[in-house]
Amino acid sequence: VPNLQGPRYVSPVPRGGFVVSEECGDVKVFMSSHKLLSSLSSKYGHQFGNPAGVCVDTDGSILVADEQRRTVHLFPEQGAPICLVSTGLQRPAGMACSTSGHLFVADTVENCVKVFKYCVRPP
Repeated sequence: VPNLQGPRYVSPVPRGGFVVSEECGDVKVFMSSHKLLSSLSSKYGHQFGNPAGVCVDTDGSILVADEQRRTVHLFPEQGAPICLVSTGLQRPAGMACSTSGHLFVADTVENCVKVFKYCVRPP
């Protein structure tokens, strides 16, 4: 996949394709054919500081850690972005989400993985 601006983290999308964060830039969603599907900045009008870790949950929502803003936002397929974590992170990096609604965030300043429950309905 050419023409990315400092690609950092990548995650598969459950229904095919993948999502990539770009350093000090954007988060882009690609189809399985590697064709650009969307840019989260453009689609949601969201301004990232420095997007880092990305993951996609079973609902197809994209979760993004912003290293500069020390936050994690959820970008649903439909609707507005939701800030899931706004305090308690020093430098969020890699992320993963479980099918049971847990979010795992590596915090590189505190040398730990922090676990958050973000989905209260059963999978």
